[in-house]
Amino acid sequence: MMTFYPAIDLKDGACVRLLRGDMDAATVYNADPVAQAKAFEKAGAGWLHLVDLNGAFSGVPVNDEAVRQVVHGISVPVQLGGGVRDAKTVDLWLERGIARVVLGTVAARNPEFVRESARRHPGKIAVGIDARGGRVAVEGWAETTDMTALELAKRFEDVGVAAIIFTDIDQDGAMEGPNVEATAALANAISTPVIASGGVSSLADLRALRDCGAPLEGAISGRAIYDGTIDVAQAVAVLRGES
Repeated sequence: MMTFYPAIDLKDGACVRLLRGDMDAATVYNADPVAQAKAFEKAGAGWLHLVDLNGAFSGVPVNDEAVRQVVHGISVPVQLGGGVRDAKTVDLWLERGIARVVLGTVAARNPEFVRESARRHPGKIAVGIDARGGRVAVEGWAETTDMTALELAKRFEDVGVAAIIFTDIDQDGAMEGPNVEATAALANAISTPVIASGGVSSLADLRALRDCGAPLEGAISGRAIYDGTIDVAQAVAVLRGES
């Protein structure tokens, strides 16, 4: 059974979505992220996915007050990424009540830090791998490396990482569907659970991920929810195999 993760991307305290990672192409969907989080919880979401977009670009926590309010406003667990690049920030978010911290850019820059974080906080560290054309992108997607997503994911096998969150940037926010083939291939090649992200824009996309033949742990979607093409309650049911 897969988990559906509704996404709240925070920019300047508001709930937004970017188009292909462009901070200048942000659409504000809700100025009250707490109200949005409560709506997702009411619809049956068992987890929430938060991103500190400002933090992803600056490398330090920016939307910490909005995050604190969200965590205290709902009862379901929250995973968060964006600008988490040192032990102090990992500890800060965990102390604030975040259930799972997502490490992205630092995973490519300093994989040993990720391994050490996973050992210190077993089950509470996820690795966000964002890919453009199959290659890992870092620094808020502003830079593409020569490393493949699979090469990076394999560095974190058997160290207690809770999940790999795989995002195909070319699909993210574009409402064109996820890269099911690449996501399934990654999930089948590693033992760490994989969460699909990027381009999930319909219930059909969720069914494709559910039935892709790979043991995906879950799927994240954001813009499609706000645009009305995915209903959270229906999405939860689809990933549970109920429809």
